[in-house]
Order: sequence, then C-alpha cells, then structure tokens
Amino acid sequence: MSRLSARMLASLRSGRDFHELSLAQRVRISQAPLVITVALLCLIFATLLPEILTRPLFQTGLALLAVITVATAVVPWDRLWYPSYWILPILDFAAIGFLYAGSIGLAMGIYLLAIFPVFWLSWSRVSAAGARILSFIGPLAIVWNPVFASEFPVTGQRLAAPILGPLVTLAVAVTVTVMRRDMADQQAALAAKDEQLENALRQSTERSELLDGVLNAIDVGVLVVGATGAAVHKNSAMEGLDDRLRPPGRKHTQEADLLFFAADRTTALPPDRRPIARAKQGESFQDVLLWAGPPENQVALSCSARILRNEYGFHGAVIAFHDITALADALRAKDDFVSSVSHELRTPLTSIMGYLDLAQDEAEDLGLTGTIPHAISVAQRNSERLLLLVSDLLAAASGSVSVDAQPVAVAELISTSLRAAAPRAAAAGVELTTSCAPALAVQADPVRLAQVLDNLLSNAIKYSPDGGTVTVSAWTDGTCTCLEVRDTGMGMSEQDQKELFTKFFRTGAVRQAGIPGAGLGLAISKNIVEAHGGTITLVSEPGVGSAFTVSLPHAPSLTPITAL
Repeated sequence: MSRLSARMLASLRSGRDFHELSLAQRVRISQAPLVITVALLCLIFATLLPEILTRPLFQTGLALLAVITVATAVVPWDRLWYPSYWILPILDFAAIGFLYAGSIGLAMGIYLLAIFPVFWLSWSRVSAAGARILSFIGPLAIVWNPVFASEFPVTGQRLAAPILGPLVTLAVAVTVTVMRRDMADQQAALAAKDEQLENALRQSTERSELLDGVLNAIDVGVLVVGATGAAVHKNSAMEGLDDRLRPPGRKHTQEADLLFFAADRTTALPPDRRPIARAKQGESFQDVLLWAGPPENQVALSCSARILRNEYGFHGAVIAFHDITALADALRAKDDFVSSVSHELRTPLTSIMGYLDLAQDEAEDLGLTGTIPHAISVAQRNSERLLLLVSDLLAAASGSVSVDAQPVAVAELISTSLRAAAPRAAAAGVELTTSCAPALAVQADPVRLAQVLDNLLSNAIKYSPDGGTVTVSAWTDGTCTCLEVRDTGMGMSEQDQKELFTKFFRTGAVRQAGIPGAGLGLAISKNIVEAHGGTITLVSEPGVGSAFTVSLPHAPSLTPITAL
C-alpha cells in the first residue's frame, strides 16, 4: 500500500495543476489522502492498540481499502465512462464503515475518515447534487450500521446521537461544491482573459513586425523618442544615418554632440534648435533643411517632427530625416547653370540692343518709313524683353536682393504702374481701379517696390484671360503699410498656393491655358519684400480670383536677404 501511495504522490510532483492531469492521475491522487491516513492509524494502533488490528471487521475494512487502492492504479479510468470512477469513493464509504464498526469500544472518531470521499465526490465535476446526497447518505450509513447491527433495540435516541457527523459532511459537501463551481467559473474567466491577452499579444506582435517592415522599406530615417527625449525606436535607415551624424571615433553621443549645421553648412546648430530639442519643447515642424556630418562628407537632410501627447503633456515625438543631398546638389547646379547662361546671354544682348539703337537713329536720320523702321522697333522691343528676362534669371540665381531705402509716395507709385499696365489691361478687357490715400508714404527702394507692383499687376492681368477687374489698394494700420493687388481672374487651388513662390513654378491651369511666363516674378517679388523686412501673402480661390498683399513695416530692417 505504501508503494501505491508513493506513486500517487509522484503525480503531485509533476509540476502541473490538478485539473490538467489525466483522469487516472486524478483518481490516484484523490485516493491517496485516505490511504495515507489509514496507514498512519494502523501504525499508531499497532503500537498502542494492537487488539484493534485483530478484529475481523477492521481487517475487512483494510482489505477492502487495499482492493480499492489497487483498482485506482490498475484500472484504465481514462477509457471508461467518465462518471464510472465514482464507484471508488462510494466503496470507500463501505471500507470506512467496516473500520468504524471494527473499532467500536476501542477507538473513537474513525467515522471522520468519511470526510475524504466526501471531498472527492464534492470536488468532482460529475454532479453537485449527487455529491451532496451521497455525502450525507454514505456517512449516515456508516454511523447507523452499528445501531441496526447491535442486539439492542433501535430507538430514536440511538439514531439521533451520531447524526451530527453526516450533517457536518453534508455541510462540507455543499461548501466544497460551491467553491468548486466558483473556482471553475474563475478558471473559465481566467482562461478567456488569457486567450484575449494571447490574441492581443499576437496582434500586437504582428502589427509591430508589419510596422518594422514598412519603416525599414522606406529610405527615410525615422526616429521615435520618448518623454525624456531618449530614442525608443529607429528604423534601419536611421541606424545607417547615425554613424554620419556622430563625430569621428565616438559611438555614444548626446544630440548636442552630433554634427548638425545650418544652411550655410559651417555654422553648428545651437543645442536648442536641434530636432530632438525642438520636439521636446512641443514644436512640430516640417521640411527643415539641415546639413549633417563632417565637412568633407556632409549630407543635406529634410527634417520633420510630429509631437505625441497624452493627458500629462509631452509624451514623445516621431522625427523623420530625409536625405536630399542629391536634390540640394541639383538645385545648386541648376542655379549655377542659370547664372552662367544668363551672364553669357547678357553681353551679346547688350551689343544687339546697341546696334539696334544705332540702326533706329540712322533710319530716322534718313527719313526711312515702312517695313525697316517697324522691324527695327519690334527687334528693339523683344530684345528689351529678353534682357529683362535675363535680369530676372540672374536675380533668381543669385538669391540676394539689395535695397536703397528712401521715402516713396505710394499713390504716385501706384499711378505710374497702372499707366504702364493700361495697354495690356485694355487688350485683355481688364478694368483697372485704385484706392489709396494721396498722402500715404513708405520708406522703401522705389525701383524695387515698383518692380514688385509691376509683377503683381502683370500677373493679375495675365491670369484674367476672360476680362474682369483688377484693384490696387493701399492703406496703413498703424504698424505697417499694406499694398494689395486683387483680381477676379482664374484663382488657384490650395496645393498650388503652397508652391506659388517657388522659382520656376507655374500652376497646371496656367500651363494648360498656354499663358506665357517663366515662373520667376513672384519668387523675385518675395525676395524684394523680405529684403525690406516685410511679408507677401496670398488669398485665392479657383474661379473667384486672387489677392496679393504686401506688408511693409514703418521702420524696416533693410538688409540683403539670401535665399537658401
């Protein structure tokens, strides 16, 4: 019997929960407590009450218990009908009954061994009601059997005396079945939560792998920083860019140590203007041009940042670095080419215009009329137009504008520009109107400001192909002087407005309409206005028209502006 008990206890050391074991293992484990307890009682009785071991009824109980215990080990309970194993605890009641009957007069309380099959039945998952019934009837049969088997008459007093034991086992059965059902519900709830957590973890892992795959597939360096500014994630492009940002020979650096430079490629960015520092300040930005790396191997980076916030404020940021070195080099090469070609064109154009002037003077001296003077005049006009275009190209390529500020009468400036634009407006069917206080004046470069106004008027007339009205207004609001050119022409989309002041940009509608132009006038006008310390803004809507507003401060900072 001791070897069988050892086998039963071995199942408890398997490292698995009881409900995870096979039915055969659970049967052996459930029988083990009763077997071990009876074995200990026999040892005690052999020492203190050897007479009890010689009683036939007690020996019958031990024999029956041994047979039941052997059955738990040898019968393939997993292959039988599941509730069939209940025969074992029911037989245990019988074995305990023999032990109890054989111990009367020598030992007390052996009927309490019935608590073991009661626990077994109550903890099983066969039938809670059946377990409760058997947990009362079994112990009741144990304690009443000696009453009916004795030679004394059966009385109510003799039947009532031992009834407490069965009532207690019934209460234990009810308690255990309730606890068993509650624990089963808890296990089911935990299993459902475990499944939900596993599904959530699997989905999170899949999404994380998908995100990593997407981020690693693009050629933009992506850096995610946490609330402290420390990096929490980098894609492969960012890891490759890291080495170029660090000073040579250093593997671990702070952002303040990285090789970040301004647009001039030599001025190191101050610590508070670097990408992570700006993001920690809660600043979102887009397409900021930075140069990074050692001077002999610099890269141009377009940097953008988006802030992550939670209920406590700044929670992190996503910062993207796009290598635009090839684009920056191409733009610089384009500007160099435009500047070189423009210089080369200016010299022969000047010579052509000089000879055309001489030819015009000679034609007038000779009193020539007809085709020749007209052809010379057309050639002069187109050569002047070509020279103006070359000058615009040079100004756009240089990217800098110098101004000579002096008092300018705004009304006179507008009047002059309107007179110059009147023939083109009349040819296009456009009406020109103005609204300006006669005494309004501004401190500005009259030639440059006239160039801006001429460009805006020219565009307003050009982009009103179906006629309409162009209004030039001027006013002061106490802090600045404003000039506005408003038309009722084609207008433009929001997307076109974002690119409008870019050199050589022309909207798709303008290209489709075949309206001539080089796309330089507004870029040059913006440089001139910014050189005066002012701003130029646009409000436009397709099919409604556009309004350009130039705002000049009363005391401008007149310094040359260099375009990046």
